[in-house]
Amino acid sequence: MENVGVKDNYILVQRLKSAGCFIVCVLLALICLVPLYIMIMNATHGDAALRAQPLQFLPGGDLMTNIKNIAGGEFPQSPNFNVWLGYRNSLIIAGCTTVLTVFFSALTSYGLTVYDFKIRDGAYTFILAVMMIPIQVTSTGFVKFMVGTLGLANSYIPLIIPAIAAPAVVFYMRQYMKSSFPLDIVEAARIDGSGEFRTFLTIAIPMCKPAIAVQAIFAFVQNWNNFYTQNMIIISNEKRFTMPIMIQSVLGQDKHPNLGAQYAAVALSVIPIIVIYLILSRFIVAGVALGGVKE
Repeated sequence: MENVGVKDNYILVQRLKSAGCFIVCVLLALICLVPLYIMIMNATHGDAALRAQPLQFLPGGDLMTNIKNIAGGEFPQSPNFNVWLGYRNSLIIAGCTTVLTVFFSALTSYGLTVYDFKIRDGAYTFILAVMMIPIQVTSTGFVKFMVGTLGLANSYIPLIIPAIAAPAVVFYMRQYMKSSFPLDIVEAARIDGSGEFRTFLTIAIPMCKPAIAVQAIFAFVQNWNNFYTQNMIIISNEKRFTMPIMIQSVLGQDKHPNLGAQYAAVALSVIPIIVIYLILSRFIVAGVALGGVKE
């Protein structure tokens, strides 16, 4: 009877822990989703309604009017706002940087995991040290070199090529490979005559797909929202303006601000991020779980 009581208590404790974890997860989800929901609802209401009630929880009927008022109407928020041009420029930058980031970070992590060479630990430590340096510290020299020395103002190149160096992604990918990538399969591929780079492309990349998908989402979101660097490089050519730069021009309207149009502009900028997340979200749980476990 005593063992039965202990077992019942154990089951009760586990259920309480599960319930507590569930409640915490629900609260965290609400913290993330409620602001997004309010933003979308506010985008469907006009300026007068938002000034009377800043937080709207039900949809309105002014979405198309708000979108038109971004670049038109009596008081346009940003006459040069072009959502399709902003989408194109941001997708070029975010898409290219995402591909370069995940590919070269996976390649670096593969080398640090599979090969045993003298400076491997030192190289990894150096990569982690670089990760600690904030971008604000190096931005002045970066812009002076790219714009002043190379003359790459209003160019995509300074915004895309540096994405090859992504220390945080290398750190995550290496942890993932150490926990989930069997080195025996590399030896087997070598015996079968597979080259090193071919082994990486045909074996390592498919096996690391969950981790790559997770980092692709993070890299895409980071580069899509990267107003800081884009604003320093793209300084005068309006045809190269990205969504963050266009959104800033809308939110910077101080003479006749239209809250509905501002919310609509922000909502338009979020749509591609949501689409990318929905496409790759099924890999997130697997990627985070496997990447956080070490054998």
